[in-house]
Amino acid sequence: MNRTIPLALALCFGTAVLVAQTTAASVTATGTATIYVQPDQAQLTVSVTTQGTTATAAGQQNANVTVVVTKAITSVLGSNGTIQTVSYSVYPLYGNGAQSSAIVGYSATNSFQVIMTDLTLIGSVIDTANQAGATSVGALTLGLQNPAPSLQQALTAASKVGLANAGAIAAGLGRATGSAISAQQSSAVTSLVVGISTVAPTTTPVQTGPVSVSATVTVTVQLQ
Repeated sequence: MNRTIPLALALCFGTAVLVAQTTAASVTATGTATIYVQPDQAQLTVSVTTQGTTATAAGQQNANVTVVVTKAITSVLGSNGTIQTVSYSVYPLYGNGAQSSAIVGYSATNSFQVIMTDLTLIGSVIDTANQAGATSVGALTLGLQNPAPSLQQALTAASKVGLANAGAIAAGLGRATGSAISAQQSSAVTSLVVGISTVAPTTTPVQTGPVSVSATVTVTVQLQ
C-alpha cells in the first residue's frame, strides 16, 4: 500500500508540469496586406445564338456561325491565346397568346471563353467576334497567368504586419514577444472586371488596370 503513494505523487507532479508548459502566456494578432500587380491575362466570353424551325436546324446553323467566329478570333490571337467552350444549349421557343403552349422553333447557343496573354489584342478580338457573327461579347476580366509569386509576396507582407501588431500588443502589456507558436492564412486574387463600350469605326477601347492580391495572416507568439 505504501509503495503506491510516491507513484501517485510523481504522476500528479508530472501533470502539473505539463499544464504549466502548455499554458504559457501568448498573444494573437492579425495582419493584412494588399499588393497591386499589372495583369498579364484577359478572359472574354463570346456567344453565338441561332434559331431554326427544328433543333437540328438551329444546331447546324449555330455550328456554321461558330466555326466562322472562332476561326476569325484565332487569326487575331495567333499563339497569344486559346479558345475553349464553356456551355452549349438547345431549347424550344414557344408562341404567344393562344399559341403559348405550341413550339414555334428552337434556339441554340454556344458560349466559349477566349483567353488572351497579349492584352493589346483585346479590342481587336472584340471587334472581330462582333463582325464575324457573335451575338454576345462580354464578361471581360483581367487576371494573372501565375498568381503564386504575388500571393507569396502578399503573405510575407501580411505576416510582418501580424508580427508587428503582436509586438505592439505585447509592448502595451509591458512584455516582449518571443517565438511564433502558430500561424493561419487566407489569400485571394481579385480579377479586374472591365466594361466594354464599342465605338465605331475605331477599335473598341479597353482600359486595363491593376489586379489586387490580398492576404491575411493570424499569428500567435509567446510572451516573454
